[in-house]
Amino acid sequence: MFANKSIFPLGKCLALKDECEVCGQKMKSESNNGGGINYALSMLLFFLNLLWYWPIFGLSYKDNSVYYYLTASTLVVVLAQPWLMRISRMLYLYLYVNFGTSRRVKTEDI
Repeated sequence: MFANKSIFPLGKCLALKDECEVCGQKMKSESNNGGGINYALSMLLFFLNLLWYWPIFGLSYKDNSVYYYLTASTLVVVLAQPWLMRISRMLYLYLYVNFGTSRRVKTEDI
């Protein structure tokens, strides 16, 4: 699906092939709502960080623990962003692109 198997270099981590090798579906035809899915995944990661951070370190408005949580969570989300971007792109393709509309018919199958 992706033209580059690795997420490095970061400038090419979202490069897609023009069409699927198996069925011939155009891969670059979407208007790309992946940004919204990426935002949802980032917020999910913030929430999951809260689930492990709160029992271990605790959160209180009386000290700076909320700022420490936000700093740690932001660091985790920024470091995970290349993977989150690829996952959001794949989720978008699986959820919104209608596969099978431009399926190639092999002459061997007829």
